[in-house]
Amino acid sequence: MTRKFTKDHEWVLVEGDVATVGVSDFAQSQLGDVVFVELPEAGRVLEQGKEAAVVESVKAASDVYAPISGTVVEANQALVDDPAMVNSAAETDGWFFKIQIKDASELDGLMDEAAYKSFLEEAH
Repeated sequence: MTRKFTKDHEWVLVEGDVATVGVSDFAQSQLGDVVFVELPEAGRVLEQGKEAAVVESVKAASDVYAPISGTVVEANQALVDDPAMVNSAAETDGWFFKIQIKDASELDGLMDEAAYKSFLEEAH
């Protein structure tokens, strides 16, 4: 299982031809207390870099972008019921959706954990 990150602070965890997507721990710390999430419906086709979900905190509403292209196979309904899971478990149980990977080569353009940490240090 490989976890990759985007410059927009989404993460993607690949298991076979399905990828789980969420926001990074850094992103949730910047958002503050998450109070609402809007997730994509199963069957929705997403394009890499395009809006896939919405997360709202006490500070702001932010779009969550698809790190890769594909078709949504599952949304995390537990997150809808308890949006604060984004804060408490951003990179585990607080995942947003699972996507059937359309083009695995898109993963090559994403950062691994070490590169993402360097990106954060340089950007902030």
